[in-house]
Amino acid sequence: MSTLELKQELHEIINNGDEKFVKLFYDLAKKYVAQIKKDKMIAESEEDIKAGKIHSQSEVQKMIESWKA
Repeated sequence: MSTLELKQELHEIINNGDEKFVKLFYDLAKKYVAQIKKDKMIAESEEDIKAGKIHSQSEVQKMIESWKA
């Protein structure tokens, strides 16, 4: 089944769903999107670590202190 066909079927399922189903599906979709964003940030962070783009604890503390000034 193509992506377009899947989207069309999902639209039909949502349009025919009751309020409880729609809210449940919405929550599931939002959680999925949030997890994708988290996974991307983790992957980017791992690449930064591999590339040596890290800060020591004291450097981080200095950065935080500079924000307060």
